[in-house]
Amino acid sequence: MARDKRTLPFDFTELPRPVPASVPAPSASRAPAPRPPEAPAAPEVVVYTVAELGLGLRGALEGAFGGAPVWVEGEITGARPASSGHLYFTLKDEEEEASVDVVVYRSSLTPRMRALVRDGMKVQVRGKATFWAPRGRVQLVADRLKPAGAGALLVALEELKARLAAEGLFAPEAKRKLPAEPRCIGVVTSAQGAVIHDICKVAFRRGGARILLADAQVQGAGATDSIVRALKLLSRVPEVDVIIIGRGGGSADDLMAFNDELVVRAVAASRVPVVSAIGHEVDVTLTDFAADVRAATPSQAAELVVPDRRQRATQLQEKKARLWRAMQQALAHGRLDLGRVERMLRDPRLVLAAAQQRVDDLDGRLTSAMARQARSRADVAQRLAARLSARHPRVVLAQHRAALTKLDRDLHELGRDLVGGRAPELRELAARLDAMSPLKVLGRGYAIATLPDGRAVRDAAEVEPGDELTVRVARGAVVAVVKGGG
Repeated sequence: MARDKRTLPFDFTELPRPVPASVPAPSASRAPAPRPPEAPAAPEVVVYTVAELGLGLRGALEGAFGGAPVWVEGEITGARPASSGHLYFTLKDEEEEASVDVVVYRSSLTPRMRALVRDGMKVQVRGKATFWAPRGRVQLVADRLKPAGAGALLVALEELKARLAAEGLFAPEAKRKLPAEPRCIGVVTSAQGAVIHDICKVAFRRGGARILLADAQVQGAGATDSIVRALKLLSRVPEVDVIIIGRGGGSADDLMAFNDELVVRAVAASRVPVVSAIGHEVDVTLTDFAADVRAATPSQAAELVVPDRRQRATQLQEKKARLWRAMQQALAHGRLDLGRVERMLRDPRLVLAAAQQRVDDLDGRLTSAMARQARSRADVAQRLAARLSARHPRVVLAQHRAALTKLDRDLHELGRDLVGGRAPELRELAARLDAMSPLKVLGRGYAIATLPDGRAVRDAAEVEPGDELTVRVARGAVVAVVKGGG
């Protein structure tokens, strides 16, 4: 069958096949009917190879926009640089379920463009739409890129990140240290993925560890509930000392379950430390901020959690050797010190004898000093006794009695002389005092009237009728009441 090598057509409508007319059987009695005209031949079916179909699709797609580049706006997801230097990502429509793959070749890539390509960024991309036959998909070969603002997904993630950070879920002081010798390591990941195999491989290579897998769906609908349920199951196992939560690489959409608030809160509320190993090193999710430790890959997470027994054995041998050398050095120094001490001590018997001699000398000196001290104290005591006997109370009292008797006799003599010398003067004063005594006046029949306050009444105006007066006479006193005056 021939194959058309020209430009391939894109109208694949099947043409109707003509139905051949019925030819009646020839009759012997009649003349043969005229031969009907021959039906046209059916068109030949053209079969294309896959490469030819891809080439045709590419030509049609590139010609659909007149061969000119177009500007497309959307949100970046699944950004990934390649080792070749090219940059790949997916441009996603924010309102409808539509997306297109984008590639920026190394020759067109600038540092500014590389900085703008981040998951969640809203950008405008200029490029040519083409069909990439090896993968059988449409892609946009971009040569220019400019920002158009943050995508709705990135804005929501940033708001959620700020809110959770304000609650303290990402605080560095809340991070816990990994256990040095974990008894059991819990792993939250898919049982069908390569993550659990990588973790087991590294763990067994480093000396073996008990690993408990909680199978979880790590992408798609229902992944959030599955991950939270797996975390809670492992937290209820008392033997689990640390948990690794992880999955392999993927686009931003594939990792969205690990940006969910429920998953982030479950990681922060875990009973034991959590190590996040999600995606590749360039992939960052909110779970990474909430986890106690972040690992670039699941294999690195296993290396962080599982101690290397061979390395520890090597370290133990090194420490043992260092300890042995330190002990040998300590013993050598001890021997040197012992030799110096032995030389200083010489024969212990001689040392003891010299010490005993020193003790004897000190004992003799102490005895002599004590004897001298006793004699000196005896002399002092004797002198004090002599002084005390001279001041004995009986002696002192006798001396004071003799002095007191003499003073008493002198006092009587002095008093008698003093009184005798003043007797005439005293008699004269007594006579004068007696002459002026009111008693003498009262004796002649006079009286003294006094008020209740003791004042003498000298004027009749000083009293009023009814006042009580005390009237003093030569012998005694009477109380009188004033009835009138004049």
